[in-house]
Amino acid sequence: MARIEQLLASPVHRYAGRPADGPAPAPEGELVDAVEVRAGLGIVGDRFFGRPAHRDAAVTLIAAEHLPPGTGLAQVRRNVLLTGVAVDDLVGAVLTLDSGDGPVRLAVRTRARPCAWMDVAVGPGAWRAMRLTGGVRCRPLTDGTLRVGPVQVLVEPAEAPVGP
Repeated sequence: MARIEQLLASPVHRYAGRPADGPAPAPEGELVDAVEVRAGLGIVGDRFFGRPAHRDAAVTLIAAEHLPPGTGLAQVRRNVLLTGVAVDDLVGAVLTLDSGDGPVRLAVRTRARPCAWMDVAVGPGAWRAMRLTGGVRCRPLTDGTLRVGPVQVLVEPAEAPVGP
């Protein structure tokens, strides 16, 4: 069964500058039990909420199965940590998550490519190891709430390209 293991809504960008300088301190309370998602805007309270440059990437998901033990959202800086969902295979699809408060629909737009910070935050070699499993960036299509715990998942596959 699929689960939401962690949720992150951080008002600050912790990975700025050079990785060798280390991340900025984490604000208290960025890991939460529930997040409010707004269509076309993102997660209320998150650093990318409502930013035009991030509308197609306002909610990020990552599969826990691809992370080393003990690694969570505080290190990888994604919004939703899932188990039982192969998110990296869903680019182009519409993903619906329902954790008990009604469905939240997300258009899975692109892969969330990891950066060199992963070698600092997760461990040496993480940047390279995560290049195909760094999660996905999504545009929220509906308003709703996501909560830590079991989640129902529905995937509407990407439309097949029209060809000759």
